[in-house]
Amino acid sequence: MRHADFRMLESRYGIHIPMAVDYLNKEISHDFEIAQDAQPSLVTVSNSGIPAFLANYIDPELIRVLVTPMKAEEIIGYVKKGDWTTLTTQFPVVESTGEVSSYGDHSENGSSGTNFNYPSRQSYHFQTVTQWGEREMDMAGLGKIDYAAQLNVSSGLALNKFMNRSMFFGIAGLQNYGLTNDPNLSTPVTGTAWSALDGAGVYNEILKIYNQLVTQTKGLVKRDAVMKLTMSPEIEVNLLKTNQYNVNVTDQLKKNFPNMTVETAVEYNTAGGQLVQLIVESIDNQKVVYGSFTEKLRAHPIIQMLSSWKQKKSAGTWGAIIRIPIGIAQYLGA
Repeated sequence: MRHADFRMLESRYGIHIPMAVDYLNKEISHDFEIAQDAQPSLVTVSNSGIPAFLANYIDPELIRVLVTPMKAEEIIGYVKKGDWTTLTTQFPVVESTGEVSSYGDHSENGSSGTNFNYPSRQSYHFQTVTQWGEREMDMAGLGKIDYAAQLNVSSGLALNKFMNRSMFFGIAGLQNYGLTNDPNLSTPVTGTAWSALDGAGVYNEILKIYNQLVTQTKGLVKRDAVMKLTMSPEIEVNLLKTNQYNVNVTDQLKKNFPNMTVETAVEYNTAGGQLVQLIVESIDNQKVVYGSFTEKLRAHPIIQMLSSWKQKKSAGTWGAIIRIPIGIAQYLGA
């Protein structure tokens, strides 16, 4: 049986609550008095939600802005020479000399000797500085950024990018040259833009580079030698072109030059045009070229300031050391 109070609400006030349950004891129940107050206006601004930042999510996985590949080390490798106190380096070059004469028991004609030089290179040392403060670290932490660690990554990248560039272009004003501008390199062969050629035409242009290499090495290099064909990524796509027999350039190179590999670097898209190089790994067991540095990375002490820190990092480069310039043939205009 429904409680009398519910029956009173229904009969007197027209309020029907059919599923209501009476939790009060009969001893303490009493007749309801319904307030007759007027509906007041809101004091606060009408709102239908929560602060937007409370529903915001920050992905903990960082998205890094991409940088161009650093390919110098893949193409020529790196070798350490000296340290950060070394200003110059010299490379002994020895050349055998000699002449013969007709034999005679008492003849002393004919002689053999040696000639040597010491070409030199100058080092270049460079640096970068990072600084971070207590407050900016805490504020970056609110956004899920490890600020000091990211500065460390940035400084390493800055040094590596400059080191890579020095291997291709050297340092202006010093005896410090790169893979593309060493004054001892042979004059590039010129040709037709590869974009205007089919697969057969592109392959024939590459043969021009190989022919130049054979000519300047006087037979020291054969087509089965370990070598690298280097160019910009934009030009490399032309190696997919096919000839009249539907054979692409890459397959032709693999068949005729079994130990040739192709490497790309954005630095080959030079101000003078698209540069292509054919680099022999070694001649007569002597490495043709390598990149060189005094220090790859030197981290200097972290300096404590009033409410911040700073640190210097440095490195040093010799550029590219081209030991046998005739082991590199060049082509311009691809």
